[in-house]
Amino acid sequence: MPAFIQISDPHIVAKGDLVCGHSDTATALRRAVASINERLPELGPIDCAIVTGDLTDHGTDEEYAHFKEIMADLHLPWQAIPGNHDSHDGMRRAFSTEHWMPAAGPIQWLRDFGPFALIGLDTLMDGAHHGWLADEGFAFLDQTLAGLDGQPVIVATHHPWLPSGIPAMDADNLRNGATLLQRLQGYRGTAKMISGHVHRAITGQIGTVSCLISPSTAHAVHRDPHPDAVHSLALEPGGVTLHLWLDTPLQGFISDVLPITPKPEVWPFG
Repeated sequence: MPAFIQISDPHIVAKGDLVCGHSDTATALRRAVASINERLPELGPIDCAIVTGDLTDHGTDEEYAHFKEIMADLHLPWQAIPGNHDSHDGMRRAFSTEHWMPAAGPIQWLRDFGPFALIGLDTLMDGAHHGWLADEGFAFLDQTLAGLDGQPVIVATHHPWLPSGIPAMDADNLRNGATLLQRLQGYRGTAKMISGHVHRAITGQIGTVSCLISPSTAHAVHRDPHPDAVHSLALEPGGVTLHLWLDTPLQGFISDVLPITPKPEVWPFG
């Protein structure tokens, strides 16, 4: 059963700093790494982890170095796509030797798990909060889908196209996401879209494509749908998402949000 873990929106800052003066994102990511490591023996074989953007809060070299230091303790290989708080140049400097980092252009990649494939797409427009998939991204997607020839696929982006019901976040989603979803709905295999950005666990369906937004390892975005709501963060428990392929009579993808907690006590049903 091939599987991977999605880590999203860690927003790492310089050592000793807090996001918005309140969120200790470094401690949250360390807890996430420790929680994943502790649970790996029970979760079964996990192929890798992916980070769906906003690795850092400001895209500085210092923040990427801090992020790499924390992630070095993870007992899984990992790869990443950028979010709106990242920097293409900063990520390329920090991860230039990684196999998944292209030498130039958008930071996007393909990972083949056998029963399914995972495509990471770059939706970062440097200097903008909203997402946009560039022409190079669509070209990469089209070429990759053609090569996969109906193999089930998960497409990972930082910015979702699925609305969250939080006005400030939906204003900064993937602006040309409708075009992306048209591509996925036209694909002759099963397609799923996974994202980050909203810092909350949200699922939905757009046409034939199931969509999932993973929570952040750190703070959440406060849910208040009122037009005059102050855009705020909330110190809610963080999480990561386990995605796996079940090779059962009803084979396919399932996703399970795992809270970032110490290994829980378990006991048989009475």
